Amino acid sequence: MNTEQELKNAVKERYARIAEQGKAENAASCCGATTPSNKVYNIMMDDYSGTEGYVEDADLGLGCGLPTRFAQIRPGDTVIDLGSGAGNDCFVARHETGAAGKVIGIDFTPAMIRKARMNAEKLGYNNVEFREGDIDEMPVSDNVADVIVSNCVLNLVPDKKKVIGEIFRVLKPGGHFSISDIVLVGDLPDALRADAEMYAGCVAGAIQQADYLQFIRDAGFRQITLQKEKPIVIPEDILGKYLSPEGIEHFNKGGTGIFSITVYAEKPGGKREKAEDAAQVEKACCDPGCC
Repeated sequence: MNTEQELKNAVKERYARIAEQGKAENAASCCGATTPSNKVYNIMMDDYSGTEGYVEDADLGLGCGLPTRFAQIRPGDTVIDLGSGAGNDCFVARHETGAAGKVIGIDFTPAMIRKARMNAEKLGYNNVEFREGDIDEMPVSDNVADVIVSNCVLNLVPDKKKVIGEIFRVLKPGGHFSISDIVLVGDLPDALRADAEMYAGCVAGAIQQADYLQFIRDAGFRQITLQKEKPIVIPEDILGKYLSPEGIEHFNKGGTGIFSITVYAEKPGGKREKAEDAAQVEKACCDPGCC
């Protein structure tokens, strides 16, 4: 079994190589990180091409959703993107928050940070910055962000509960997140889960959907909503690296589901919650016999 640090190192090494590749090369692998397959194109990633603020040079084809589309970003917001890569979701978020807002991308791969900064400089975006660091120990102060987004990244972090706790810490009271990620329903075969390459490919690091949502509840979030869900199918030529033909058949018929989900949740507090509480008090005091 790989240790937490070994898994992090495997992910960092793989994504450093991906940073030097083009989108077409990355799209030819499962989340940009496994053996090329002629069936794997667009299995995880969604199409950004019609999204306002999209920058093709910053899209490495590594995501599994469109969290910025669901994130309800408003002009002037401070937005943090976890696992920001070459900056794709940051630039989409910047379109929504405008020049009056601020976008912070966090990534622990130096090559990705360099690429993202180059993209931001070419675009002249002075209110988009990229910070090197782990998302389970963010280089950000408490209560900073109005919105947090992330695209197919938490599944790469061994301690997901710690990341969710960090998200709660960094969000302002009343802030919210919209995160796309990979989750499971049922158990992966041991050969898939134990392999560091498959972990870096976004699948082996996924946890049960029920556990994922429970971590969010336990952290104190409210209004937890599944904004989108889609099934993920791993091509047989990739599964063949890990399983026998009989194992592949059993896996495909065994009831294990791999899904991309986009989850929304809010941190309690803020003006909205206070207004709702005030309205409830006013209603209670106006009931018959109250006054």
